[in-house]
Amino acid sequence: RGPARNATLEFEQLARAAAHAVASRVCTIRRARADDAATLAEFGARTFVDTYADFHADDLALHLVRTYGEAQQRREIADPDVATLLAHGGGALAAFVQVRRGLVPACVAGRDPIELHRLYVERAWHGRGVAQRLIGAACDAALAFGGATLWLKVWQRNARAVAFYRKCGFADVGEAVFVVGNDATTDRVLVLELDRAPRGEGFA
Repeated sequence: RGPARNATLEFEQLARAAAHAVASRVCTIRRARADDAATLAEFGARTFVDTYADFHADDLALHLVRTYGEAQQRREIADPDVATLLAHGGGALAAFVQVRRGLVPACVAGRDPIELHRLYVERAWHGRGVAQRLIGAACDAALAFGGATLWLKVWQRNARAVAFYRKCGFADVGEAVFVVGNDATTDRVLVLELDRAPRGEGFA
């Protein structure tokens, strides 16, 4: 019974992995356009609140005004130092990732660092392989920027995200302050050398 049980569990795991792979392929990945700004602003604000719901409502509201307004999204989409990539599935936005050139924390020692600034996935798409595909697309975008190292900040209390990035090959190199409204919290700083990184399948 033991070997048969193990074989059944292994088959079920493989079947789930195959189903997730198929589901993630239903999503298409492309560069954001100016006319995506309103949708991206709403999606970004909603998924940010899902992630940081423990913060005080006033701090969340202030952060959203500063960060996820439609005009701000339009500026970021147009910025040549920012790449915003959208994953659509089922006729709607399922996830997005944003990669950018910019200031780098002292703890990031890798050469030619590029920041993975944001990665948010609609809750219904969690566990379906979309985030992994966006990591590959982010690596492609970072390489297109001339990067050799991809780095990011992740809230230290977001255990799911920390575990996901570690699974993708990121290493913890230090910490940084992240401010939500007027509340300062601690992020972990993670890095990935792009010569060891997953490759994406390209994006439009």
